[in-house]
This record gives sequence, C-alpha cells and structure tokens, in this order.
Amino acid sequence: MGTLGKAIYTVGFWIRETGQAIDRLGCRLQGKYYFQEQLSRHRTLMNVYDKAPKVDKDAFVAPSASVIGNVNVGHASSIWYGCVLRGDVNSISIGSGTNIQDNSLVHVAKTNLAGKVLPTIIGDNVTVGHSAVLHGCTVEDEAFVGMGATLLDGVHVEKNAMVAAGALVRQNTRIPCGEVWGGNPAKFLRKLTQEEIAFISESATNYSNLAQVHASENAKSFDEIEFEKVLRKKFAHKDEEYDSMLGVVRETPQELILPDNVLPEKAAVAPKAS
Repeated sequence: MGTLGKAIYTVGFWIRETGQAIDRLGCRLQGKYYFQEQLSRHRTLMNVYDKAPKVDKDAFVAPSASVIGNVNVGHASSIWYGCVLRGDVNSISIGSGTNIQDNSLVHVAKTNLAGKVLPTIIGDNVTVGHSAVLHGCTVEDEAFVGMGATLLDGVHVEKNAMVAAGALVRQNTRIPCGEVWGGNPAKFLRKLTQEEIAFISESATNYSNLAQVHASENAKSFDEIEFEKVLRKKFAHKDEEYDSMLGVVRETPQELILPDNVLPEKAAVAPKAS
C-alpha cells in the first residue's frame, strides 16, 4: 500500500505540473485577449533585492509563514502559521527562544516624523500572541504581547512587561518593566505578579518545545507518514505500546485523577467489625 500510495502521489505531482504548463501555453495562444488567473507558489523565505532572511538552523518557520527581506530569526525561535515578517524598508531582528504566533504581522518603519530610523527589534524569550501587529517597535527580553494587540511606531516594551490582548499602543509609548498595559489607547492597568512573570518565561519555553514537534512533523517524508499510519492502525488499542515506540510519554494530569471513593467500583470496602 505504501508503494502504491507513493506512486499515486508522484502522478498527482506531475499532473499538477502539467496543468500549470498547459495554462501558461493557453495564455500565450490567446495573445492580448487572454484572461490570466495567477497561480501562486508560496515562498516561505523571500529576498528583496540583496536583502535576504537569515534564519537559525534550530528555528522553526511554518510552511505558510512569509519571512521577507532583511529579517534575522534567532536560535530556537518560532514563526507560526500565517505570519508575515516583512523587512523591506528596514530590518527585523528576533532573538532566541521567541515565538511569533499564528497570523501575526511584523513590519518596519523607514523613519518617523523626526527622521529617526525605526527597525523592529524583538528580544529573547518573547511571546507575541495570535494576530498581533508590531510596526517599527522594540520589545525587550521576556516581554509578552497579547493576542490581537497592536504596537505602533516607536513603542518600547521593557523586559517582563505585558501588553494585554486587543490593546492599541500609540506611537512612542514606553511600557515599563513589570507593568500590564491594555485598552484602546493602551494605558497602565496594574503591576504584574510574580506568578505572571513566571508564566511569561514558561510560555516562551512551551512554545519552543511545541515548535520542535511541528518542525519534526513538517519534515517527515512520505514514507515516514505512511509508516506512522500503519503503526496507528496496528496499535489503535495499545496506546501505551504505540507511544513507547514513538518515544512519547503520556501522563494523566493530577486534576484529572479522581479519588477512589468517587467511583463505586474503585471504592475500598470497609472491613467488617469482628
């Protein structure tokens, strides 16, 4: 079945290639009267003239993300699905262990009104939530930008600071260390607790680990995928044995472990009085 599947996959690939070639030929034959619907091939990493992205070998860039131009992505960082990092008129720098989550947009500003150059700089172990927009700003190490937040030109988020989900941070605003800012326009809400500061660091670590899983899945060959399908079918009712073959250890969270007296069949039978 694996060999047949691979053959079908290869045939499908060549049919798609042939279809695109026929489409191009048809456009030429129609001359100036043709209608062309552009067939787009997504490019995850793309140059802008002589500006090329530099991505660390241990970083994860999702297949549907776009990293364009003068962008530097550091060790163990992750750029998730649907993200756009566009370093065309200026540079984008992302440190180590940072995660830019799904559908986020990172861009740059050539200059502000005062003529100051505004690259986008994101430090180490930063978490940028889903669908955030960062434009010509600076985010220091171990800061947190919530989902849907917008940081405009000249914004500076200090270490261990948090921008709440959906916040709009106006130009040239500085968010001090250890503070939570939120709202539209964003303003100081309160100080971060020690538990929240620990959460920011933990979030970055969790995403670095999760990125390794996605990188591994995306790198699997056709044969590896087919082999795992066979394993899943064979060990469908032997979860522990299947997991051990893949090197996966599953533990039941403490909060899901019920006391013995909750389930009647597990309840201990009290000894009879003699």
